[in-house]
Amino acid sequence: MAAGKFDRAGIVGRLRAERDAGRAIYDALCGSGITAKMAARGGADMVTTHCLAYFRMQGMSSMAGYLPICDANALTLDLGERALVNVVTDCALVAGLLCVDPTRDMARFLEKVAAAGYHGVMNCPTVALIDGKFRSDLEETGMGFAREVDVLGRASRMGLFTKAFCTSADEALAMAQAGVDNIIVHFGNSSGGTVGSKSVLGQDAAIARAKAILDALAAKFSDRIVTCHGGAIETAADFERFLQAEPRLDGYVGGSSAERFPIEQSVTAATRQFKSVRLAKAR
Repeated sequence: MAAGKFDRAGIVGRLRAERDAGRAIYDALCGSGITAKMAARGGADMVTTHCLAYFRMQGMSSMAGYLPICDANALTLDLGERALVNVVTDCALVAGLLCVDPTRDMARFLEKVAAAGYHGVMNCPTVALIDGKFRSDLEETGMGFAREVDVLGRASRMGLFTKAFCTSADEALAMAQAGVDNIIVHFGNSSGGTVGSKSVLGQDAAIARAKAILDALAAKFSDRIVTCHGGAIETAADFERFLQAEPRLDGYVGGSSAERFPIEQSVTAATRQFKSVRLAKAR
């Protein structure tokens, strides 16, 4: 397991120092080596990967990561070992895990993830984004949010940095009580770009969700890092405006905004520039 500035204490110390200095924490969710490398070089406080980010970087919606089309944990482990560990050296590297995976002994798998070079773990894909009858069936069969709490709590006790996607005050409190360092208020799938959701959580509802979680944590867990992700926040300017409504947030977790939007814009622009060049001699 990594030691020093990228062990759990070192990561938490860095995040708190950024917060105390008035600088927003930025966590980049990246699905390729080049985007992860450039995010770290740009000053990201941490880089995180998971199967959703991988599918995003294949030109699909990240929601593909919620379909039974791959071994989510094997993909994340392989992506870290082969594409990220050797190029992300300026900040911590975190693995997003399918914590409810019933095919693995997650205690042993956490050891494997740490040995691969990851400094922390999070719950992604998370059942927190699933609702209705399917969600209740997952909960009743031992593959619900409580399992995510259990796995991240174990990771915390191992000395790994931990962070958790949460959509309610109850979820956030459960994760905080398990020792999770960073609570992430999840607003659902992102809007914008070529494959963003057309309908996302509205601004008022997103603010209300963040407020409910922050209020719940205030009494006993005010020391936790609290960031947010998704929904209608597409740019740094969007997040800056959101902070005016809920200034207690410590930073933002960028997914599409970290890599898909920049690539969709810059690659398209570069291609158009080359296509605008006229040959010296037309045929």
